[in-house]
Amino acid sequence: MSVQAPKAVVALVASVLALGLTACGGASDNGSGTSAANEKKITVYSGRSESLVKPLLDKFTQQSGIVVEARYAATAAMAGQLLEEGDRSPADAFFAQDAGALGAVAKKGMFAPLPDEIVGQVPETYRAKSKEWVGITARSRVLVYNPDLVPKAELPTSVFDLTKPEWKGKVGVAPTNASFQAFVTAIVVQHGEAKAKELLAGLKANEPQIRDGNGPILEEVNSGKLAVGLINHYYLGELAKEQGTTPDALTAKLHFFPNGDSGALVNVAGVGVLKKAAESPEVQTFVKYLLSADAQKYFAEETFEYPVVSGAAPPAGVPPLSELRVPTVDLNDLDQLEATIALIKDSGLVP
Repeated sequence: MSVQAPKAVVALVASVLALGLTACGGASDNGSGTSAANEKKITVYSGRSESLVKPLLDKFTQQSGIVVEARYAATAAMAGQLLEEGDRSPADAFFAQDAGALGAVAKKGMFAPLPDEIVGQVPETYRAKSKEWVGITARSRVLVYNPDLVPKAELPTSVFDLTKPEWKGKVGVAPTNASFQAFVTAIVVQHGEAKAKELLAGLKANEPQIRDGNGPILEEVNSGKLAVGLINHYYLGELAKEQGTTPDALTAKLHFFPNGDSGALVNVAGVGVLKKAAESPEVQTFVKYLLSADAQKYFAEETFEYPVVSGAAPPAGVPPLSELRVPTVDLNDLDQLEATIALIKDSGLVP
């Protein structure tokens, strides 16, 4: 029997589409070329981009013999699709870009608790209290800036300063991006909805430069087309890798907001397992692999994210995760995806 999506789910999907996020259309296989009926196979809905994680998924298949049928889309769109599909979803696991999307799916009762041997590897800060999702990597929100346009001494000490007149037309933001949405949710959790509305209205009034992702913002800051932008820290390492250089050699620099400011939110990319796959040894093997030394090293060296497993080396060129002064926000509270999307849409930041 098919399951009819509740009104809240329908509203979430509609809001996601209103933000210009397109749900995935079909499966992208891992390139293995195998199609034997008895092959081991799992289906992963990935809010992580294909360019970032496909090499790791291919490596997992090579080592385990388990084929990963990955479907890629923006994290919010993928969460919306999962909620719309309900127990009809073909997904076995959801690999999301942020804790908010994982929390939204978990809140609808779609995830199964993960074994202690898995969640126990990750600090409590970076996993669900219910054990229904676990962080795989961490990333910090930062302000990327071009020192030729903004001297270091003139950088803001708070993300709320970006609504001041001196930043008019100078700030790049990506309001349809999951990391920006989670950042707004964190402000609601930390300071209340009124404060979040005030920030969004202030940004809108300051004529921000709207882009569709963190990457374009960074590229324009690095080239001098933009002065500053709100992104995740790891994009700097990715751009340096693309250009065959080091982060220090790029013009763009990262500013970590000090003193636990809301602009310094540390969020996680993480994974949840759908209830129907709770007993699947292949899915459990997949989640364990994402937390393995091999995978954590991949994330640090290839995607420049912070590993969350003890003993894994951090990415180069950024402060250690333990030294970041982050806002007091429980990642378990970032599950208000529907409400946050509505706030952003109502602010006018999305055309």
